[in-house]
Amino acid sequence: MKNNIIFVSGIDTDAGKSYATGYIAKQWLNEGRHIITQKLIQTGNMGRSEDIELHRKIMDLPLLEEDLSGVTMPQIFSYPASPHLAARIDGKNIDFKKIDEASQILSEKYDTVLLEGAGGLMVPLTEDYLTIDYIAERNYPILFVTSGKLGSINHTLLSLEAIKKRGLTLHTVAYNLFPTVSDTTIQQDTMQFIKNYLAKHFPETDFVIVPELT
Repeated sequence: MKNNIIFVSGIDTDAGKSYATGYIAKQWLNEGRHIITQKLIQTGNMGRSEDIELHRKIMDLPLLEEDLSGVTMPQIFSYPASPHLAARIDGKNIDFKKIDEASQILSEKYDTVLLEGAGGLMVPLTEDYLTIDYIAERNYPILFVTSGKLGSINHTLLSLEAIKKRGLTLHTVAYNLFPTVSDTTIQQDTMQFIKNYLAKHFPETDFVIVPELT
């Protein structure tokens, strides 16, 4: 598989990964990249991925041919839970071969594929297979989404430790300013702390700010 697939993960389910994925895809699209987004596994939906729909809305695009044919959303489960549980409730197994084949199709057609995961790096895909295992096996670089909410420094540093331990590539850290907060004291301090940490431990990693939704 071409080395143009970037895996999008984050500190938790509420980090704003889908919003950040759509925003960054839009920015790169404006820079002239031929880019598409894909959802690794969508839970809590039937038939179509709401995250892919959000990506296209932010990118100012209609649903693409790859969306309508299901290539960008190859695995959808109805129950809004971790993939291992959602699959079990639906009485199905996650078809990793189908996901990889979909990623391959997109990888061959586009310059860049942003592959958004579900939740954080340690989210289980099966009983004994974590999201970070999936990333490591395919050696995907990681776009990591964090935010300025209380507790995000801890969650971010734990995730970065896991990335470093696995020898994975931290491509970009996206600092999400959405949703809007009235008191930005923690938000601003957290941003500076993470930037300083990256400069020391991940100097090659890009840092981007994802602005508030307007």
